[in-house]
Amino acid sequence: MSSSLTCTRLTLFTVAAVAIQITGLSFFVFGFFPVKPALPGDSGSESFRAPMCYANQNESERDLPPHELQSLYQELSGIPPLYDRLILMVIDGLPAEFVLGRNGRPPTKTFMEAMPYTQSLLADGTAKGYHAKATPPTVTMPRLKAIVSGAIGGFLDVAFNFNTQALLDDNLLGQFSKIGWKMVMCGDETWLKLFPGLFMRHDGVSSFFVKDTVEVDKNVSRHLSYELSKNDWNLLILHYLGLDHVGHIGGRNSPLMAPKLMEMDEVVRMIHASAMMSPEDNKRTLLVVVSDHGMTENGNHGGSSYEETDSLLLFIGSKSHATDSASVISNDVNQVDIAATLALLFGVPIPKNSVGIMIPGMVDSLKDMQQLRALQLNSWQLLRLLQRQVPGFQCGSRPCDGFSGDNGYSSNGIMEKFCRLYLRAAALYDSWISTELSRSDSREDKSEIIAAYYEFLISANQWLSHKATDKPAKVIAFGVMSMILSCLIFSAVLYSIIQKNYFGEKRLSNGILTWHLDEGFSLSVIFILVISMGSSSMVEEEQYIWHYLISTLNMLLLRKTLQFFKKDSTCGFFTLFSGHERTSLRASSIFTLLITGRILRGWHQGGVNWTFLPDISKWLEQSGTDLQLIQLTSVLLTIILSLFSLSLLRRKTNFILVVGFNFLMSGLLVLHHIVKYRHNTSVPSSNAATSLAQIIYATLGITTVGTALVVPWVMPIQVSNACSSDHAVSRPFKIGSQSQHSELRDCLYITGWVYIGSWCLLQLLLQQPVNTAVMLLILVQIYASFLFFSQGMQQQKQWVEEWLAILRWGIVIL
Repeated sequence: MSSSLTCTRLTLFTVAAVAIQITGLSFFVFGFFPVKPALPGDSGSESFRAPMCYANQNESERDLPPHELQSLYQELSGIPPLYDRLILMVIDGLPAEFVLGRNGRPPTKTFMEAMPYTQSLLADGTAKGYHAKATPPTVTMPRLKAIVSGAIGGFLDVAFNFNTQALLDDNLLGQFSKIGWKMVMCGDETWLKLFPGLFMRHDGVSSFFVKDTVEVDKNVSRHLSYELSKNDWNLLILHYLGLDHVGHIGGRNSPLMAPKLMEMDEVVRMIHASAMMSPEDNKRTLLVVVSDHGMTENGNHGGSSYEETDSLLLFIGSKSHATDSASVISNDVNQVDIAATLALLFGVPIPKNSVGIMIPGMVDSLKDMQQLRALQLNSWQLLRLLQRQVPGFQCGSRPCDGFSGDNGYSSNGIMEKFCRLYLRAAALYDSWISTELSRSDSREDKSEIIAAYYEFLISANQWLSHKATDKPAKVIAFGVMSMILSCLIFSAVLYSIIQKNYFGEKRLSNGILTWHLDEGFSLSVIFILVISMGSSSMVEEEQYIWHYLISTLNMLLLRKTLQFFKKDSTCGFFTLFSGHERTSLRASSIFTLLITGRILRGWHQGGVNWTFLPDISKWLEQSGTDLQLIQLTSVLLTIILSLFSLSLLRRKTNFILVVGFNFLMSGLLVLHHIVKYRHNTSVPSSNAATSLAQIIYATLGITTVGTALVVPWVMPIQVSNACSSDHAVSRPFKIGSQSQHSELRDCLYITGWVYIGSWCLLQLLLQQPVNTAVMLLILVQIYASFLFFSQGMQQQKQWVEEWLAILRWGIVIL
């Protein structure tokens, strides 16, 4: 076989493997992050009519003015709006148990005393409280979507949470806008990104600086008195971020938690006294207090634990009355139920993809027929979604009646169950309407109808919620098998290359193949990491795998370094070191990595299962160590180490001085912030502290971005064909060939160190005091890794060296 043919075959196999890998990965991603079936468009007048097989919204509705459209909705729904205005108060990160308790037990005494006014409203029946279960991921943006649309989100929303896009799905705010409502928003700027151009007035605040627990809420409350005095709005949204920031700083038991709850209780008191107890314009106002998610003991969120999904829901309006549906559902509801409930309370269509159900007890002030009508409208909404999920599903007394076994889904027992439950509730309702029972005091028959409707609604809600996050196993399996096939093809190609290039050098006289330890370790790590990804428990405790791998890698590199004492005459970054000196420098770097890695390993008990075990951070906090001293030391050493790294590059001295000066000013600002505003978890932030933090952000950002933009102009890239003495200290990395772009490497070196130093300073500003030493140790590891690899590793095979470098930098970043 000729070499050209062999190259052709290898090329074809490689291209095929890449194509199969991309195809398999696409199928896997599509299956693991499924796109849920959704009804297009917005709900209209058709939502007040029984579901039809092919029901389309009347196009003439789009031409109606808002007030006429509102009148049409009220006429078709048969339910008069219970309120005229809505105040939606979002307290970010507030667990429901802080207000309502848990498992039948009241909240702790501290939290009860922190919210006296809210507790009094709950006690006299003016407020009705619920534990609203949030579905993961428990981060702000997807939770807000669930509140206003009633739809189940996906894990892709975690990525979108950092780059929020406009919400295009049908939602409450869109429905309110169609009937002419005027809306005002104060708080988290996520609302402005989800609903651009929708608010008449707004004041958005950023949630990035999590140490700000004061100004971030003052910016919301400063508009409250003015907005409560105005009567030109129908919807007022207040989104407070301070309590979530308190949790991130000090956890659930932070000394700042009770004062922040008192602040929120005062806001509730102000709204209730001003807009609800003495309305000057006779407008009925409903105050809804919600939280988007809860928090863990450490103040984190994003997962699916009870503490993270336990969000608060309070309806504060007129006093509640006895309800016939109290036994149907306890005070545990779903967060997606909010949209359906508010839509029925305010007389607008339920958002088209809402899987929520009406919260019992919220329409008790209506007549019996109107209460049952609300349940009927809710059941029609879920019936439409069932028809969307199962094409051909027809269930209803009109106009698509006739549930038969010939529709192609008779074998689907769950669909038969849904249809049977729905038809039973509809039959009871029709029978009740057609008799004189609606004019009598027969509560028993009404309770039976309510129970029948809720039986259908709860069953349909659970199935639709599960279906929205259900993953198609066949699609995922096909993607995994494709990726495995691609790996096998790659392995065969690599085996052919290795057999040709390396095996001949490694075969002994007896024909036995020998392997170096570094090569065996590199291959073993690949398989270990791949296998570990197949277990969720291993993923949860992934940091332990990386810690042990990096320790083994460091010992392996130390062993290899000590084996070689040849004089290295090639030009490198540090010409000061050669021969044994270079080997000593590499050994010292490895020892530094081993020591700092062990300290980092014992600093925190990460993961899920072992957080209760003792570690260095817990010991420091319990021993009463002055954490500010740790902060100051970490910042000072970070500044010194970063400036020293920049000083090693002696070319373009003036430019290096400018960059170093800017970085030094940023570091001194961080020092000033720590000294003047002691960042411990028992002292609240201030407006001045937040303003200084914003100045630090701007300085670090300008330094980093400016360096990246300017350095290519002040250090033009030229090709250097030899390693000469003119560039004695100009090579951060030894790439391999002597014909290299040394100026390009210099540019990347400067930009990289400015970025790394700025990132460390920013983390020292944001992290809790006990974690600042961690940032310094990570920087030391990066610097030690840089020293080691800059001295060259010519004893390694090229593929082994590249893999070890990737592993090293990946672990350092982790």
